[in-house]
Amino acid sequence: MKAHDHGFVVSLLSGATAGTAVDLILFPLDTVKTRLQSSEGFLKTGGFRGIYRGVGSSALGSAPSAALFFVTYDTMKQTLTPLCSEKFHPFLHMISASIGEVMACIVRVPVEVVKQRTQTVKNSSSFSMLRLTVASEGVQGLYRGYFSTIIREIPFALIQYPLWEILKKTWSAKQGYSVNSWQASLCGAVAGGISAGLTTPLDVVKTRVMLAKKGSAVAEGNILIVLKAVCRQNGIRGLYAGLLPRVAWISIGGAVFFGVYEKTKNLIQKNSYLLQL
Repeated sequence: MKAHDHGFVVSLLSGATAGTAVDLILFPLDTVKTRLQSSEGFLKTGGFRGIYRGVGSSALGSAPSAALFFVTYDTMKQTLTPLCSEKFHPFLHMISASIGEVMACIVRVPVEVVKQRTQTVKNSSSFSMLRLTVASEGVQGLYRGYFSTIIREIPFALIQYPLWEILKKTWSAKQGYSVNSWQASLCGAVAGGISAGLTTPLDVVKTRVMLAKKGSAVAEGNILIVLKAVCRQNGIRGLYAGLLPRVAWISIGGAVFFGVYEKTKNLIQKNSYLLQL
């Protein structure tokens, strides 16, 4: 197997493993966050009941979404890094992460639509919600909120991934050797928590668009219209609905995600002979 192909497989497997681990372990926090952000409110959408409702779609979509992101992210980094000096590397990380998020959203958005609607509709399942969405809105209904998701993900990625790389590099320089898996996971937790807090208003917009009734102004996905609607209904604090569970989810998730990613990547590289089989 060629070195380029080897790197592709490592990114694919590491990203898939990390994404699945995070989404399944922290699914209850995601459900709480989604219900807090819903226009109907936390209690009407289920409160703490049925906290794993929608986990099926998340389980199926996590691996391909995360794998697609990291394959794109690592490929872009490897391609662009030799083309410029080290001082521009943070910008390369931003570009790579942004392109990675756009690609990952091809899988992530349909999963999010089904998952969030299932999380907020009592006595529903991922499969029944998938059928209902396609029946009432067509396949395009699965991509409701695609652009609002990208507008959330790109600022998030522009903050999180360069910050993660900087924290790893700084820690490595201070101790004189590359960070190990648990250190990379702590860097991921810090980077994820900061990014999550700063982009919560955009996450609220994304959630409202995906959950809005077909044909409503919010469902059209105009970000300014949704922001105004949230402020009218809940005030400025409505833009930060679900802030604590989102920060907790992504901080813990960042630790798990990047820790599992680095650990899986190291294991695969140390046992690279398996890729030859």
